[in-house]
Amino acid sequence: MSATSVLARKWRPRSFAQLAGQEHVVQALTNALTQNRLHHAYLFTGTRGVGKTTIARIFAKSLNCETGVTPAPCGVCSACTEIDSGRFVDLIELDAASNTQVDNMRELLESALYAPTSGRFKVYIIDEVHMLSKSAFNAMLKTLEEPPAHVKFILATTDPQKIPVTVLSRCLQFNLKQLPPALINTHLQYVLEQEGIPFENGALNLVARAAQGSMRDALSLMDQAIAYSSGKVDEALVRTMLGAIDQGYLFDLLQTLRAGDGAGLLRIADDMAMRSLAFEAALQDMATLLHRIALAQTIPQAIPDDEPERARLFELAQQYTPEEIQLNYQIAIHGRNEIDLAPDEYAGFTMTLLRMLAFAPQGAAAGAGPAAPRTSAVTPGATRHVAAEPAPVRQEAAPVRNVAGTADLDWNTLLSQLNLQGMARELAKNSVLASFSDDRMVLSLAPQYKHLQGNKLAQDKLQAALSDYFVKPVRLAVELAAVKDVATPAAVEQHEKQTRQQQAEEAIRHDAFVREAQAHLGAQVIEGSIRPV
Repeated sequence: MSATSVLARKWRPRSFAQLAGQEHVVQALTNALTQNRLHHAYLFTGTRGVGKTTIARIFAKSLNCETGVTPAPCGVCSACTEIDSGRFVDLIELDAASNTQVDNMRELLESALYAPTSGRFKVYIIDEVHMLSKSAFNAMLKTLEEPPAHVKFILATTDPQKIPVTVLSRCLQFNLKQLPPALINTHLQYVLEQEGIPFENGALNLVARAAQGSMRDALSLMDQAIAYSSGKVDEALVRTMLGAIDQGYLFDLLQTLRAGDGAGLLRIADDMAMRSLAFEAALQDMATLLHRIALAQTIPQAIPDDEPERARLFELAQQYTPEEIQLNYQIAIHGRNEIDLAPDEYAGFTMTLLRMLAFAPQGAAAGAGPAAPRTSAVTPGATRHVAAEPAPVRQEAAPVRNVAGTADLDWNTLLSQLNLQGMARELAKNSVLASFSDDRMVLSLAPQYKHLQGNKLAQDKLQAALSDYFVKPVRLAVELAAVKDVATPAAVEQHEKQTRQQQAEEAIRHDAFVREAQAHLGAQVIEGSIRPV
């Protein structure tokens, strides 16, 4: 592929209208050009490939277009065409990484004193300006503060922290943002359609994510993908090219983790190792997947309808509690950060999976019903407790028959026998039993807990737990009503906690040893330090 056909150069924007993203910068520069309120020095900051040099060149065209200073240069006059081809004598581009010395800067500043040869302004674009030496920065300060009227400086850098504040204060600074994957995907679709190259949208998603916000990187990867896939941008081949993890592995891992199958987790990890997949990337993608599951649980509308794995995503969202997803997300990102400290990537990856398994609630449900006993890859002799107080496992309750109404049921007692977690437990704890007849249970919920009424996932889990307890289908309804807080299990629990606290404090105050220490040694009981056993 010749240099002139490289996508990143061929499809480089030549006007503000063609730019993808950076609307905040384009709007500011457009207004400045329209109102003719031009600064003498600009600083563009941002990571690689987000448009710093491209915007600088378009701005130079806007300043020197033969039609006048305009935010929409004509693109056909001699000034515009020469800038596009890199032949405009009054546009001087300097790579600071290769010209760091003060002598280079002095030559540049001396040339700035002379009037433009053919353009309206003499424009200096200094790329990677943070690479200049301290002496070079000092040499340019005076000219940068009071340049000739015909000179404009445009500085670009990926590391603005290394630029002296004396330079920063003399420039109008714009921070260019990383481009979102969706925007990169849309631009790649346009480019490939114009090039007449067939593609799969999944492949573009992979490239857009791998580019990490850089449009230039995305187009360079697309060049590589076109060559790798012999003309058609195929998702499977692009995944192989990038070393990306098949999403199927991640869904299988989470399903196996939900089942508590430690041996199954190791089998999947071994299969990934045989295919030479990058385990660090696997942990990163797993964290991304857990983030999407959390969105599905809390903001379902945030998951687009055309999401390829939408069904499996919501299936996992039903099987896991929000607390478990948050915990596993933390374990995944910590595992990724620590993988370099592990003996090897395989050990670091499997240890992260085992950590998720170890912290999974005992007797956790697969879906809404109770889970089978968890199998483990660890032998019984090596089993150890990972929590000081393991989650209680409910003994199988005897069927409750002939329950005629609420008088036959104590909601507080019933709740203590249900294996509820997360939002489902919060819903039950803050409700009171209004009625229960003909397999229909109605709970009353105070208006301040309206958000719990709208949580369908929590209601479904509570209904499933009740059906399991009574060994028959139970239809659950939650209604908002005036509820006396004292009647809810949460209030009862809080009252019992306060009672235990008061009893503990009374016991300390009346303890003979404590009273003797206060009398003879000047001891004091620190407020808030007493905790009931």
